[in-house]
Amino acid sequence: MSRTPRTGENPSNSRAHQARWAVPTAAAGALALVGGVLLWSPADKADASPSTRAAFTAVAVGDIAEQCTKSDSGCAHPKTAALVQQIDPKFVMTMGDNQYDDARLKDFQKYYATTWGAFKNKTRPVPGNHETYDPAGPLKGYKSYFGSVAYPDGKSYYSFDQGSWHFIALDSNSFNSSQINWLKKDLAANDKKCVAAYWHHPLYSSGEHGNNPVGKPVWKILDEAGAELVLGGHDHHYERFAPQDANGKADSDGMVELLAGTGGANPYKIEEVQRNSQKRITNTFGVVKLDFTDNGYSWKLIGTDGSTKDSSPSYSCR
Repeated sequence: MSRTPRTGENPSNSRAHQARWAVPTAAAGALALVGGVLLWSPADKADASPSTRAAFTAVAVGDIAEQCTKSDSGCAHPKTAALVQQIDPKFVMTMGDNQYDDARLKDFQKYYATTWGAFKNKTRPVPGNHETYDPAGPLKGYKSYFGSVAYPDGKSYYSFDQGSWHFIALDSNSFNSSQINWLKKDLAANDKKCVAAYWHHPLYSSGEHGNNPVGKPVWKILDEAGAELVLGGHDHHYERFAPQDANGKADSDGMVELLAGTGGANPYKIEEVQRNSQKRITNTFGVVKLDFTDNGYSWKLIGTDGSTKDSSPSYSCR
């Protein structure tokens, strides 16, 4: 998958001069509380055109299972898990810090497994920094709980395909030369039209952790390969960015970053609003429902009260 040159080209043929997004459209449905049960209503699905109708739906979120259970009214991860069950996505992407505080196997079994474990068989996780705190060894409990799903080739990073999309799950705890070389080879072998990647530490964030430069080399590689979307967690809020390059410069032909650390961990404050940040929401628990088409994507942040908290523009693949 090669990228169109940005210099010495006819502007009429440049991807940078083609509209990749449109203003948000009417909600494609809503989650409603009916008799205490969350129900999904795809209100306008029949009216969706072939170019915008979802080929498949996925859910994404990070920073999930605090050490609490549904018997505690303030425990959020049972509520976010209920959203996933109602949405019933094709698969689930978790963007790290799946289990707090030290991600030990016994904690995964006591907390995460009782809620998010209900769809473990279709979860495609990546580790966060809390998975490295396990006294038994970094990522020990994470690997033991998720097994080959998280380590399909004996590595903490992997890729998979769905429809016209190629998804790349990366371990931002160790963006070393081995993982970088693997990423380059994976992208070179990809024959899918659209590419999305996800890892824990976001390159750009307006939250308490702020920007994390560990992802900059990876962003550049993905951007040059023509990838569309990057998802992250770490900061416990929701944020979406306009297309930009690895240096944070607005670029209509750049990648879109979505940050969703809203899976259940205590919310963080917004500290310093970053350029190109289009929407920021904190003090909200929920999951991101992503609708992928053969040619693009869009998403909604669904809160645990069943309402849509934000809707993205509709983007086309590069």
